[in-house]
Amino acid sequence: MRILIADDHALFRDGLRSLLEARGQEVVGEANTGRTAVALARDLHPDIVLMDLDMPDMGGLEATRLISAEMPDINVVVVTASEEEADLFEAIKSGAHGYLHKNLEADRLIALLNWVMAGEPALTPGLARKVLGAFAAPPAHAPKPETPDESLTPRESEVLDLLAQGVTSTRDLADRLFISENTVKYHLKQILQKLHLQNRAQVVAYAIKHGHGAPTSD
Repeated sequence: MRILIADDHALFRDGLRSLLEARGQEVVGEANTGRTAVALARDLHPDIVLMDLDMPDMGGLEATRLISAEMPDINVVVVTASEEEADLFEAIKSGAHGYLHKNLEADRLIALLNWVMAGEPALTPGLARKVLGAFAAPPAHAPKPETPDESLTPRESEVLDLLAQGVTSTRDLADRLFISENTVKYHLKQILQKLHLQNRAQVVAYAIKHGHGAPTSD
């Protein structure tokens, strides 16, 4: 995979580059500000941008929003020391495909980046629970839409049901639905377009929020 590192600490960038290259990954560039990260993303078009949140000139959240809106095929993964849940939620809302803490073990980092390349969200189990819990709770000031996904086909609704039940990998979805992995990817692409979402992490959150996967009463 081709990776762009965006962090304002040179020592961290050097260490992360060495770690990634030692494991066979290609680091195509480094940025020390969010603005530079956006510019390099345009020029280099990496597979993944590892994005710090707290950077000068332009913060990581704004840079993530710009990259996700302009270049949605680039996977932005936030790598941060922040323990604030608000940063986690805003990163996902901004289009990040993952959120990782800087104290993550090297092998786990590589495994999660491989997940991103396969279309899966890069979240540790603890962070995933926080994200799903937050998005599952409907805001007190806004009523839940009665038919938020009426444009979906029955098969697309089945995909949402399974995602809400915790079946999130492409292979597992294909096995449960008795279809090919490419067909699963097609359905997910259609869901993203119809619901105006940016990545699978947001799709999972949407599915839970709108009651997919819940048992139905006879």
